[in-house]
Order: sequence, then structure tokens, then C-alpha cells
Amino acid sequence: MALLELYLIRHGLAAERGDEYPDDSKRPLTSQGISRVRKEARGLDELGVVFDEILTSPLVRARQTADVLAESMKTKAPVATSDALAPAGTPAGVIQDLLKHAKKSSRIALVGHEPNMGELAARLVGARTPFDFKKGAVCLLEFDALPPKGVGHLRWFLPPRVLRKLG
Repeated sequence: MALLELYLIRHGLAAERGDEYPDDSKRPLTSQGISRVRKEARGLDELGVVFDEILTSPLVRARQTADVLAESMKTKAPVATSDALAPAGTPAGVIQDLLKHAKKSSRIALVGHEPNMGELAARLVGARTPFDFKKGAVCLLEFDALPPKGVGHLRWFLPPRVLRKLG
């Protein structure tokens, strides 16, 4: 059994960039985005996924995605903010934050943005090219050592449409 299960999740469908949201960090999920994340949460439940904790980017759309997952899944995980998951964050910063949380949690969800999530996933499994995360996509990476040392194992990578069908 893996010592650490990391679920990398891209935020759900958000409002378009533009005049209504001149500050990109404030763009919220759309009502359709919220509805889709709820269905994806049910799909994760069907797969038997349990989070001990959810770490999220501080941007509104990511925080809303994390909150909807926390509220909608059968097991209720606490949500904490990680500045390293914001668009300006780095994989090294995310790993530093994981150090603090992996001591008490072995199943951690990270909610963030593209291209960061794709680059982080690639780095953690030793891939040369970033993964392509659609909005709401989830991948499971497992690690045999804490914090994520060496190369993780990609267990699955599901697009949002598949998760919604499962749910």
C-alpha cells in the first residue's frame, strides 16, 4: 500500500476572463461549473475515493471547487489554502506544503490551475511532458515514501466527463 495518495485536481468551469472580472483571482465557478463538480464528486465516491484533506489554491474558482468537493463527497475532508497552488506557485513550493500536511494525512487532494497541475503531475511521475488537465480532471499519484520522494506512480487520470458519467 502506498504511504501517500495525491489527487491532483484542476478547478471546475469558471466565468470567462474579461471586464466583469478584471482581477483574474476573483473569477468564480459558473453555476454549470458547480453542478459539474458535484457530479464529479459523486463519481469519485463511486470509485471509493476518500480525502483526508484538501489543499487548494487561494483563487476563488479553485477554493469553490475544493469546497464543493468537500461538501458533496460522502467523507467530509477539511479544506486548507496553499499559496503554492496559485498560478504563480512552483512544484517545489507545493512539495514544501505537502511536507507539513503529509505527516498527518495520507490521502491529500490538491486543487489548482493549468499549466501548474499538468507540470506538477509530470514532475512527480518523472514524465518529460506536462499532463493535459481539462477543467475538473483528476489524477491519482501514489508514493511509497514521504514526502513525495523519487518518482510517484500514476494510478489513474480521469477526464471530468468520465467522472460525471460514473456519478
